[in-house]
Amino acid sequence: MGFRQEGFGERPREMHKAICADCHKECEVPFKPSSGRPVYCKDCFSKRKEQGR
Repeated sequence: MGFRQEGFGERPREMHKAICADCHKECEVPFKPSSGRPVYCKDCFSKRKEQGR
């Protein structure tokens, strides 16, 4: 018996507006930002990942 995910991919992700902690530009993220935790735009997130931070 296999595992089947019902509803997967049927509706688009809900996006939330945020301000990037590095470049301070407005961006959208697929999660609800919580206070006290930095949020990064796609470009800054990629740069931080490459640098190993």
